[in-house]
Amino acid sequence: MARYKIIFAYDGTSFAGFQKQPNQRTVEGVIEKAVNKMAKKKENIIGIYASGRTDAGVHALAQVAHFDFPFEITEIGMLKGLNSLMPLDIQINDVKIVSDDFHARYQVTGKKYIYRIDLGEFTNPFKRNYTTHWRFPYNLKDIKLAINDLIGEHDFSSFVASGSKVSSNIRYIYDANVNYDEANNELIFQFYGNGFLYNQVRIMVGVLMQIGQGKRPVSDIQRLLKLKNRQEARLTMGASGLYLKKVYYPGDDPEHAVPKTRRVIS
Repeated sequence: MARYKIIFAYDGTSFAGFQKQPNQRTVEGVIEKAVNKMAKKKENIIGIYASGRTDAGVHALAQVAHFDFPFEITEIGMLKGLNSLMPLDIQINDVKIVSDDFHARYQVTGKKYIYRIDLGEFTNPFKRNYTTHWRFPYNLKDIKLAINDLIGEHDFSSFVASGSKVSSNIRYIYDANVNYDEANNELIFQFYGNGFLYNQVRIMVGVLMQIGQGKRPVSDIQRLLKLKNRQEARLTMGASGLYLKKVYYPGDDPEHAVPKTRRVIS
């Protein structure tokens, strides 16, 4: 038995999310089927365990998962074998044989997400599945000021969608920033933290864009963090602009390592 860690990218457009669902095409289901086919299993008895789930339409640049394989194949052999079985909207980028105590979900120390907003006057048919369109005026200076209030350890109860099943809404955001991409006429948000709640990034971006639009004061994030009321931050931006950029494990980023007593995974 050998444990493999895989890093992979996927276009979430045609998936009903990451997690397996009956009669639905999911990222987990496609990769699990390929792993079992390589192991010559008639049924999907080998499960894969990812760093976390993504919703329908959400993309990943470097998702991480592990699985236990019944016999050892070289890393390059596993990489080539899995990619030969992948559809065009999934690519396995890296494969490593890891120790039996590695766990793709429970050992995560941080995640980095990006969110892309297309600022064109009309919806671009070639970007509609990979950005969220925003056609309203905005003040980038106000957004840049407001985003700093998200940095640090906070109770993000105002920024979590209903349906979340975690025991605590406290998360630590190490860095949050936004920049204008002139070449593509896009706003690019980036959030790096020890974990994120259900729809948290999409809700935070929604509040920030409303601040930029002038519908909220620049200081409103401070109010929302204290209020802990989801009904005060109702806008959830679309899934198509969200990307899981990187998943961190012990040793990947010593500067932002979080003690086990404070580590929270979503």
